[in-house]
Amino acid sequence: MHEEFLVGIAIDHSLRNKELVDCYRPETTSCLVNSALRAGGLGQIDASAPLCDIINPGVTVLLKPNWVSHINNSGAGNECLVTNAGFIRTVIGEVIKARPGRIIIADAPIQGCNWGEVVTESWKSQISDLAAPIPVAFIDFRRTVAIVKPIAFSVARDQRDIGNYVLFDLGNDSLLEPITSKTNTFRVACYDPDILADTHCRGLHQYLIARELFDADVIINLPKLKTHRKAGMTGALKNMVGVIGDKAYLPHHRLGSADEGGDCYKRKSVLKFWTEGCIDSANRKINNPLYNPLKFLSVSLIRLNRLFSNDNELDGGWSGNDTVWRMVLDLNRIALYGERNGNMSNTPRRKIYSVTDGIVAGEGNGPLFPIPCKVGMVSFACSSPFADIAHASVMRLDWRKIPTIRESFSPFRYPLTLRNPADLKVICNGAQVSIDTLSRQYGVDSVAACGWKGDIELQGAI
Repeated sequence: MHEEFLVGIAIDHSLRNKELVDCYRPETTSCLVNSALRAGGLGQIDASAPLCDIINPGVTVLLKPNWVSHINNSGAGNECLVTNAGFIRTVIGEVIKARPGRIIIADAPIQGCNWGEVVTESWKSQISDLAAPIPVAFIDFRRTVAIVKPIAFSVARDQRDIGNYVLFDLGNDSLLEPITSKTNTFRVACYDPDILADTHCRGLHQYLIARELFDADVIINLPKLKTHRKAGMTGALKNMVGVIGDKAYLPHHRLGSADEGGDCYKRKSVLKFWTEGCIDSANRKINNPLYNPLKFLSVSLIRLNRLFSNDNELDGGWSGNDTVWRMVLDLNRIALYGERNGNMSNTPRRKIYSVTDGIVAGEGNGPLFPIPCKVGMVSFACSSPFADIAHASVMRLDWRKIPTIRESFSPFRYPLTLRNPADLKVICNGAQVSIDTLSRQYGVDSVAACGWKGDIELQGAI
């Protein structure tokens, strides 16, 4: 059976020696996905259709991939950036065996993502043909989309009707509340800090969530496994950020240095203080001709920082970030306990299953600048915290040093699990293995993001 603490993993070591273009051959991907599902306890009803165990005929299934952007800023290709299109196609092939009534594939990428380059018309046609007669909806959850104009950075707001979202306020139960100050210190890159201040302040912590999350009968999370500049690693837990309708509701870091009570960077710096102020001024002028000169000044100050300091961090991309994990876990709690009316139930209302694409993972400065890390792995789990312990171990990262994973086992209200990390059971390639064995025999030495190097890599056996 698919128990909460069970993670099924399938790994093909041979893929680590192949070219990237050969890693997602249909027969290989199909074998890995099916093996991971069965290792995770599925296939009791029908071994040839494992998802029949969790999908009843006629229900609505929501698939949530990682479609963060249409371009890898590292120049290393999109195999390590987004959930692979062929991988999604394989999962849908398994889903349709269970005969659902409707399939939704949706995400909220960054505001600058060109949706049509990630979700192409030809791919949509292929998926629709594959699933026929089951209807498939492809939904961009974003309400704000960046548009290119010569005079200023501009965004088009209200791209999707507000009726398609549910507003939650976790209030004092938010994990952000303990670090919320009287002043407006929460920040998210490329968004007006004053808008963020209206959604997150003392006693008020609002999140605008796509209604499809609550209308679906089955939710299958499809993360792309990557290292991450602000969270250390992105997997099953971090991927739920994509259910948000407006990223102006998402604190990613706090203004100032750790010395001053912030977490944007480590040590107090007058030059960085000026830079932060200039960035704020620019973000307050989005859709205004003054944005470009203010942005140019910000970039100039950033370059000065690089000249005079070895610490180039300016937006919370380091292991001292104490904000982003709280936001991520808030969203996971809403996903589990949230009601259609915006209230939180006292008991979980649904499960979040995950089928993770770690065939080609991303290492280095993810999520937007990753480089390929050929892991050859697919996992299945029905608990995101347990899934991410296994994911970190396969990447040879210490989950206990990654706050998003470590703190997901904490006893806050609306807990993500009542189990302990020691309860984790991993079935890898048909055999039960310890986390130590998973790391040593099946793992890869991934490269952490720059601000996390030396802080989260595994040191010896667990």
